[in-house]
Amino acid sequence: MEATRHISFSPPDITEAEIDAVAEALRSGWITTGPKTKELELSIAAYTKATKAVCLSSATAALECALRALGIGPGDEVITSAYTYTASCSPICHVGATPVLVDTAPGSYEMNYAELGDLITERTKAVIPVDIAGRMCDYDRLTGVLLTKKALWHPENELQRAFDRVIIVADAAHSLGADYHGRASGSVADFTTFSFHAVKNLTTAEGGALVWREGGFDSEALYRDLMLQSLHGQTKDALAKTKVGAWEYDIAFPGWKCNMTDIQAAMGLAQLTRYPKLLARRREIIMRYEAGLAETGACVLKHFGDWANSSGHLMLVRLPGKDEAFRNRVIELMAEAGVATNVHYKPLPLFTAYRTLGFDIADFPNAYAQYRNEITLPLHTLLSDEDVDYVIGTFKRALEAADEQDTRGRG
Repeated sequence: MEATRHISFSPPDITEAEIDAVAEALRSGWITTGPKTKELELSIAAYTKATKAVCLSSATAALECALRALGIGPGDEVITSAYTYTASCSPICHVGATPVLVDTAPGSYEMNYAELGDLITERTKAVIPVDIAGRMCDYDRLTGVLLTKKALWHPENELQRAFDRVIIVADAAHSLGADYHGRASGSVADFTTFSFHAVKNLTTAEGGALVWREGGFDSEALYRDLMLQSLHGQTKDALAKTKVGAWEYDIAFPGWKCNMTDIQAAMGLAQLTRYPKLLARRREIIMRYEAGLAETGACVLKHFGDWANSSGHLMLVRLPGKDEAFRNRVIELMAEAGVATNVHYKPLPLFTAYRTLGFDIADFPNAYAQYRNEITLPLHTLLSDEDVDYVIGTFKRALEAADEQDTRGRG
């Protein structure tokens, strides 16, 4: 298939507004954690209707800091989906806890809530649901399952005792700006982590945030603990040390280094100002895809409905009845025509790291079934309507060509 256009998969949407904001931060003299980072934290908390936000170096760091703040570690279990990127699970390993994987429901990208309850034990301290593609999980059903297992909940520290069930720490890397039954992502789960990586809807190049809902715990104390975690356990950050004579500090514990910089935060603030228009454009693109793909036989993830509005992060498409080889041929044919695509996600048990931990893909048949014929089409705000139409046309031609190859192979 000859390329007449070149369609990137997910480039960042950067304008002069972001460039000017970064330049302003550079000129200010604050290039590490400072006033811009604090401003972004307040803005993210307000946007998500969360109690408080902490901006960090990545969503992975945010998830790990959340687990550490909750006192989760060796001897504890944390459940997450087998159908996700490693960043949903690796922080469980980082804190020394035991990861427990749950299969997806049949024909779904979400974890199987019917199986979740059977995996909860007296050692289970948290569950990490994954908002794939920007669509929020069924948090009401998830919470309902956890409440039926309240008898197994054994809190071991003050923060854990603020909860009467296993704690929900959402991997919402994709869902900033989404809502579920009218509630914003960030205000539904107990704790929520967002990603601002370069390919995300809102980017700070690298970066992420942790937000939480009001609960029976001291939010200010939690914020201070997270600040300590992110800066080596140091009791004063650079901003606090600028006060006259305020050089003295303590190291409360051997912490980590995962703070966000003001350069990143400046970019994020500019992006957040533009974000409503970015989300609206994503919705337009999704509607155009849905109309154009309606007669292809492909199964398209539904982003919008009475129950929820997605942030429209990824255009997930499945090819019913097809296998990995067929899907991969379609990817190659589209690449030859200048269209970059991807796959979301290769289930964790297919990777060496998780096979080494004892996971077997045979135990996760639904996750494998979702993966084997999934292809992700380009979805970003630099796409024109003509670009989207070209992707749709290329996709259709690639399906036809792959089917013809199959037919010749059988002949």
